[in-house]
Amino acid sequence: MIWYTSDLHLGHANVIRHCGRPFADADEMDTALIKNWNAKVHRNDTVYIVGDFLFRAKKPAEVYLSALKGKKHLVIGNHDRYWMKKADLGAWFESVSPMLFVTDSGRSATLCHYPMMSWPGMSRGGYMIYGHIHNNTGADYWPLIAARDQMLNAGVDINGFAPVTLDELIENNRRFKEEHACTTDANG
Repeated sequence: MIWYTSDLHLGHANVIRHCGRPFADADEMDTALIKNWNAKVHRNDTVYIVGDFLFRAKKPAEVYLSALKGKKHLVIGNHDRYWMKKADLGAWFESVSPMLFVTDSGRSATLCHYPMMSWPGMSRGGYMIYGHIHNNTGADYWPLIAARDQMLNAGVDINGFAPVTLDELIENNRRFKEEHACTTDANG
């Protein structure tokens, strides 16, 4: 099974307030994210983390990585460079890169932490799977993203705080964009 996730921000207390996450503190958030991950992901599954795995965590990355099932691939996010310097990345990740091109059940996808308006394969139905923006619909770029069905936000904030399959990612993004259509209309 292949899974996608982004912007876990493990260990980061401020992200709770910033994104309106339903947790009292970073420890409660970390426990829930790890539990949700392991409830879905099996040992031999592939998980693409599309950036910002942890940030400002008091615990080393290895504590989190050892608790999470699956074969992990990291697409580097803006907050990853800090903890990456201290971790043995080869011991924990199958790959680490700023961008990945994958095929999932015959469907192509470009994975990058930052949403891109153009990507390889987009004219042939390929997906752009990104993170970075969390659940922010107030920025000036939101109407552009909302108008594109092939742009999929892998962030935990819109995906039930758990890794999701490509089909779940498509449905969650469809629903999120539909729920925030008034934001798109107001800005577009």
